[in-house]
Amino acid sequence: MADCNAVAWFDERSESPLLAEHARTRSSFLKAVADGKVDFSELEEQQKRVVALMREVEPLLSEEARERVTELLHEVTVYDMMTTLYLAAQSGRTLRNRQ
Repeated sequence: MADCNAVAWFDERSESPLLAEHARTRSSFLKAVADGKVDFSELEEQQKRVVALMREVEPLLSEEARERVTELLHEVTVYDMMTTLYLAAQSGRTLRNRQ
């Protein structure tokens, strides 16, 4: 990590991403899940935040950095989707085992 005050993206020891841990403390997430569910309007608000940040950050990147950040965003999304599918499958297995 370049700046010792910067938020870590991953745990050096376990080599696990820390993005979800950080996301759980974001006010946007805490507000959305405060009532125990996420509705479509909250999802739309988050989408707008994401696109606004993309628009803000993209012009700051060199062509090479943009290519690498694009790959990173894609792979983080793949990881999140795979994690969601894995957890859903584990949840289904747990429910079947209780019957």
